[in-house]
Amino acid sequence: MPYKNPKDLLTAAVNLPIAIEAKLPAGAPVLSTKMLEGIGKMPTLPDFPMELPDLPPIPEFPGGEGEGLRMRRFVRGAEVRPTDAMAPAARAPVTRPAREKVPLVFE
Repeated sequence: MPYKNPKDLLTAAVNLPIAIEAKLPAGAPVLSTKMLEGIGKMPTLPDFPMELPDLPPIPEFPGGEGEGLRMRRFVRGAEVRPTDAMAPAARAPVTRPAREKVPLVFE
């Protein structure tokens, strides 16, 4: 269905976060309900001057309910090597201008 009103487009765009949240483990934050509440509270908006095409389909996520998406805090198979540009001798020393000493005068 092509979209003519911005609120309809935003409501349809929330389907992607809803699909992602369905795959998250229990207790994960749910933002889609807040997004839908915000869209509902928006004032009436004028229609777009032309119809916008449908949004692309929501991709399939791996795994079953609540087990597909997990945070990974590491990388496997990566090798880290220093480069010549990062060698300590290649870096120029940081020099700062000397501060002007202002005498304290009390009246």
